[in-house]
Amino acid sequence: MMSPTTATDYARVARAIAYLVAHHREQPRLERVASEIGLSEFHFQRMFERWAGVSPKRFAQLLTLEESRRRLRESRSLLDTSLRSGLSGPSRLHDLFVRVERMTPGEYKRAGRHVTIRWAVEPTPLGDALLAATDRGLCGVSFLENDAEAEAERALRERWPEATFERAPVALRAYAGELRARLEGRGDQPLPIVLRGTDFQINVWEALIRIPPGRVLAYADLAKAAGEPRAVRAVASAVAANPIAYLVPCHRVIRSTGAFGQYRWGPVRKTAMLGLEMARA
Repeated sequence: MMSPTTATDYARVARAIAYLVAHHREQPRLERVASEIGLSEFHFQRMFERWAGVSPKRFAQLLTLEESRRRLRESRSLLDTSLRSGLSGPSRLHDLFVRVERMTPGEYKRAGRHVTIRWAVEPTPLGDALLAATDRGLCGVSFLENDAEAEAERALRERWPEATFERAPVALRAYAGELRARLEGRGDQPLPIVLRGTDFQINVWEALIRIPPGRVLAYADLAKAAGEPRAVRAVASAVAANPIAYLVPCHRVIRSTGAFGQYRWGPVRKTAMLGLEMARA
């Protein structure tokens, strides 16, 4: 299980990130950000480096428009090269660690009938998350924005209206541990995930999985990677409907301007994810 300190760190770090984003033009000094979240400079610096692996100053530099535009250019170049080479995306590496189980058309129509879905709420370095799994693999990861557990459970049941649900923390413990490891930059065990959606949606979600950590794509580039270059709006809708946070990395899609944009589980959490991945890369 995650230590209470680590779980508390994210709540404080999220406040710091929100402050850095809101005041990025001013490039606030360390003491100003520390004061904003009620810590001394020394304790804030130590806490932030323990959580992110880099200093608050370096993290803030990684969140600038200039940095995100540079990474967009790099990713676009990799994407173009890989597509010309006949590959389906900029990297095959990440695919090896996420094994996709597609629902068959018949299973999709049955909406989960005869399927038991076990779920639980678990702590992660980015706050609590509701995890759900069938016998075939993980089928849902939803971060709890503002502790909205009931809302996340309702959304899960709506996605699988005919399934049987069982709250089972023990059954989800191994998945939770692997998710935490990946969020902390570790984790190298193949992880099965079950995707239930239209063929179009699943093609988009698989294209998301092929975006390596530390890289970002614009929506138009993702549409190209998914084999749907003219369906940018539909691709954006499929991204927004992603049911498995982080493991299907919809947070790695940003606007063509370099702005990070919105996120289903909160823009601050998206900023935190991208900042962590960029720092490790």
